[in-house]
Amino acid sequence: MWSNKVIQEKVSYIHNNPVEAGLVSKPQDYLYSSATDYAGGKGLLDHIIVFQYFG
Repeated sequence: MWSNKVIQEKVSYIHNNPVEAGLVSKPQDYLYSSATDYAGGKGLLDHIIVFQYFG
């Protein structure tokens, strides 16, 4: 991935897939998503790298 914008687009797309599929109402509610880590919580996996976006 060649830019912060592209990284942000891809992470957002992945996090929103369970919402678009109607499985959850918020990305961080999906048990197997790193969206929980991005929302300030603790997901299932250790050592998740949360990218910070600089616009």
